[in-house]
Amino acid sequence: MTTVLDIRDRLRDVEARFASVEAALSDPAVLSDPEKLKKHSKLHNELGRIVSKYKDLKQLDDQIAQAELLSHDSDTEIAALARSELDELERKREELLQELRILLLPKDPLDEKNIIVEIRAGTGGEEAALFAADLFRMYTKYAESKGWKVELLSSNETGLNGFKEVIFAVEGEQVYSRMKFEAGTHRVQRVPETEAQGRIHTSAATVAVLPEAEEVEIDIRPEDLKIDVFRSSGPGGQSVNTTDSAVRVTHLPTGLVVTCQDEKSQHKNKAKALKVLRARLFEIESQRQQRELAETRRKMVGSGDRSERIRTYNFPQNRVTDHRINLTLYCLDRVMEGELDPLIDALILEEQTEKLKSLA
Repeated sequence: MTTVLDIRDRLRDVEARFASVEAALSDPAVLSDPEKLKKHSKLHNELGRIVSKYKDLKQLDDQIAQAELLSHDSDTEIAALARSELDELERKREELLQELRILLLPKDPLDEKNIIVEIRAGTGGEEAALFAADLFRMYTKYAESKGWKVELLSSNETGLNGFKEVIFAVEGEQVYSRMKFEAGTHRVQRVPETEAQGRIHTSAATVAVLPEAEEVEIDIRPEDLKIDVFRSSGPGGQSVNTTDSAVRVTHLPTGLVVTCQDEKSQHKNKAKALKVLRARLFEIESQRQQRELAETRRKMVGSGDRSERIRTYNFPQNRVTDHRINLTLYCLDRVMEGELDPLIDALILEEQTEKLKSLA
């Protein structure tokens, strides 16, 4: 575990860096450059949270030093009171040090990115498609509760209002940092609407959470693309558009194919398809880099492996179980309404615990 001395050394470094960033925010060269101003303001806020806690720590240190002095007072009543106060102050200091250890942990560089989520029906036929639609609704409600923006990019609906596939973008503050834990196979146990005898069926849907890539991060050359346009269709193949507005983009070097037909505009469908393609290519590159740290990643929560069954939703028992951390909650009804924080907070805590252990 990182020692108190190590933490104080790092906190002094953070304090000095915070002062430097604060000074830069008064520099006309920074104030006149929107990109630099945004970058420095963001860093100022991040470092400011740590510096504020560090000030609290120094204040506690002073109080502890004073209490230690009084604990040796010749007046036995004052000494006893000081010793009692000392225990409480030291407990508070240890709690604060733990908070600071977590704040000083290395940040995932992707945490602040917006995301593209891909939900696909798995085993279970129409019931799996309905579950995919339920997951889409759950994530939409969760995003609304966080003040995030959701944009539907592509969908393949079934006749019963389910989704064989639905792809959507989520934009907002720290989106990837929380949603990355949702990647994997989600299993549902319930009585399907189409089940006449009341038997419980097990179905599944896969969720992919891709950090959205900027154009500067993933360069897609026009000559690497094959773009086809065609007439969009609805459930069952019925035509819903009389113009060739649907777009299929094939990335020739990788063979990745993205189709978008939700918009009436061919231009908009192409833009959405390229957005999804860029995120998928970014994910491939990220996975290549992560393989170099495979041993470390295997120990972490939420590896993002889509073949991994991460959660079971049991409707008859109103139960949801996250298998990665063996957490079971009996509030599935609320979870499906977008109340995901109890699950995600527990996963974040587990990740932080694993990171702290790795520093020991």
